[in-house]
Amino acid sequence: MKLIFLSCLWLAPLLVHAAPGAHGPNGEHLDEATAGVRSSGLARLPDGSVQVPVAAQRRMGLLTTFVPLTDAPAALELPGRVIIDPNASGRVQTVQGGRIEPGPKGLPIAGQKVSRGELLAYVRFHGDPYAQANQQAQLSELRSNLTVATQGAKRLRSLEGTVPRREIEAAEAELLSLTARERDIGASLKAVEALLAPVSGVISRADVLAGQVVEPRELLFEVIDPTRVLIEAGTADPAIVPSIVGGYLQGFKGAGSIKLTLAGAGRSLRDGLLPLTFRARSESGALPLAVGQSLTVVVKLDAQIKGHVLPSQAVVRNPANEAIVWIKSGAERYIPQAVQYQTLGNNLVVVTQGLGEANRVVVHGASLLAQIR
Repeated sequence: MKLIFLSCLWLAPLLVHAAPGAHGPNGEHLDEATAGVRSSGLARLPDGSVQVPVAAQRRMGLLTTFVPLTDAPAALELPGRVIIDPNASGRVQTVQGGRIEPGPKGLPIAGQKVSRGELLAYVRFHGDPYAQANQQAQLSELRSNLTVATQGAKRLRSLEGTVPRREIEAAEAELLSLTARERDIGASLKAVEALLAPVSGVISRADVLAGQVVEPRELLFEVIDPTRVLIEAGTADPAIVPSIVGGYLQGFKGAGSIKLTLAGAGRSLRDGLLPLTFRARSESGALPLAVGQSLTVVVKLDAQIKGHVLPSQAVVRNPANEAIVWIKSGAERYIPQAVQYQTLGNNLVVVTQGLGEANRVVVHGASLLAQIR
């Protein structure tokens, strides 16, 4: 009986040490290199694994789970940026140039809501001094001729019946012509261009001050609808376009609530990448995005890949910048395991190489384990 009891005591440490999570994806023992190594307290062992006492595990909030092999939708990470929707935005430019004058409500500022057709500002034309002097001289001459033409037409009308009708009509026609020319030239000397909002939305750009002199075709205001923007991404593989079924954004707060729908793909490369255009949609309606913002687009494909689906926080980087997950081996030991993975969106990844179904993977607190020295 004593012999049996001693044998059990001798085997107990081995049974604890050879926990299910100690095996790699092909059944190999991941903790063979640490055989005979013993330590107490929080420590990193020579092979890169760490020892974490149970009390420290609770403080760190470590959570582990077995991750089964499953099918997951294939996805790709692509660089992207926010661009303007041409059907929900507009730019305000001056045609003739001149000096900025505020409208009845003053000059609008960035972030201000405006309605289509709303007056934003005036641009008062200021021509070249020599050109203005020439126009002024023409205006004086026209006014003098207009006076003479008015008197002549009045005299001919008083002689109606004694002079041919065609002479009276010719005088009246000349009077009308001179009146129109005088009006147009006079208006050109005091020309004012009204700047109107092309669409309803929010002022995203305002580059004017009262009294500022602007050139023709200069961009003064930009108006966008914040609920309607486009996301442009780029891929080097045009063959994936037919298999795209949607997408997500990641990398900032609220990205998970934004869904992407492919609107179209270009047919010519730009800087070696094929541009893909997505429409962004959020259930709340508001999009926490700014035009020109750089972000990461997760494109979902209609293909399936086999792997182990984990929270994205379970995958961390080691000092060599390799992607790893932490596998629990025994009650207090955690082993780093190099893996290959793909992003799925919604803060999930699928590990395609490096894990087995018997691995107990750390799904919360992996970044804390990586900091143990």
